[in-house]
Amino acid sequence: MVATAATLAVLLLLAVQTSRLIGPLLVSSADEQLQEILDAAVTEVRAGSAPADDPVGVRARVLDTAGAPVDGLPVPPLDAADVRTLKAGTPVLRKSEEPPQRWVGTVATAPDGSQRLVVVGTTLTGYFVAQERALNWLLVAALIATAATGTATWFAVLSSLRPVERMRSAATRLPAGHRLPLPTAHDELRSLAAALNGLLARRDEATDRLRRFTGDAAHELRSPVASIRVQAEVAVANPDADFAHEVLADVVHESERLSTLVEGLLTLARSDAGELPAAQPVDVCTAARDAVGRVDRRGLVVGVNTPSTACWVLAAPAEVDLVLDNLLRNAVRHGRAMVTVTVLRRADTVWLMVDDDGHGVAEEHREKVFDRFYRVQDDRSRDSGGAGLGLALVEEVVRRRGGSVRVGEAPEGGARFQVRWRALRT
Repeated sequence: MVATAATLAVLLLLAVQTSRLIGPLLVSSADEQLQEILDAAVTEVRAGSAPADDPVGVRARVLDTAGAPVDGLPVPPLDAADVRTLKAGTPVLRKSEEPPQRWVGTVATAPDGSQRLVVVGTTLTGYFVAQERALNWLLVAALIATAATGTATWFAVLSSLRPVERMRSAATRLPAGHRLPLPTAHDELRSLAAALNGLLARRDEATDRLRRFTGDAAHELRSPVASIRVQAEVAVANPDADFAHEVLADVVHESERLSTLVEGLLTLARSDAGELPAAQPVDVCTAARDAVGRVDRRGLVVGVNTPSTACWVLAAPAEVDLVLDNLLRNAVRHGRAMVTVTVLRRADTVWLMVDDDGHGVAEEHREKVFDRFYRVQDDRSRDSGGAGLGLALVEEVVRRRGGSVRVGEAPEGGARFQVRWRALRT
């Protein structure tokens, strides 16, 4: 439709402009013939003889400089303005006549020294009719050409999209794990097939990740729920006050663990849905000192190193607290004697580093520790208090704000978790 409309507009414009050129073309053709007759007549006037009739029946007229005839013939249909124009050597087109008339002229000197205006004129028969008919024929031609262009474009586009339609149909029937064959030609279709294969790969990866996540979440939720149920059944079967108090304490512990797990799952779900809390300036230095003050140290020495000036980032305060609390709990859980929190400002970034002197994270696990429900061997089992969601939450909330998280080796030999935020310009 766009190609047809553009073609129609261009052809209509060309038809109108071309029809307007018919008149000037007729005038130009007449001027060539009239100029030849005029040149011959001027020669005769200068020789003192009267101009003869042209073979086509056009006679030159001889006038005085006022426009009065001196050749004994009737007064030509020229007004004073036309006479002045012809004396200046400019042709005259009288469209008011029917049919229009074209005159050319020039001033010549007779043998007696008198000035004579020699003019030659002819009627332009069919001047307006030619323009009108030319416009009509050109409009018809424009419509026919537009229809042909539209039809050709339709079949060309349909033919070019047929391989795309076949590719779309094949993609809809493609089972999980399979990919579209790549065309041999290195053209747009091959690029499209490669892009669709990448999309299918991401879809399968997301599906597998969702399946694993759902299974792990169900398994993690089943454990505290089953524990609470079993302990409640034991308490009902043994109505002893002291024993019931002990069972209730265990139930409270499992309930807290369950609440933490559910809250983590909800946070991840909201993050996956793109729901982010409103961002505002947060001083990481102050947040780090507050987090160190509220962490359960378990007999470890927890130190904090922050610069004297504030380190502002654009995030939600709850997100920064979540990052600090999870990293500190993880460091305290696996540290032996000391945990150190360091905040640095480097150019346009703010770095948070949490070091411990524990066993560290082996290099083959460093890329996976931020996966959901991932644990490194038995020392990161649920018995140690972790559900495998803390580091995943840290990575998710930091990434959503344009930052990054990575794990390496601390100077003391343990793990070093490094968080990078984009610094807020103040």
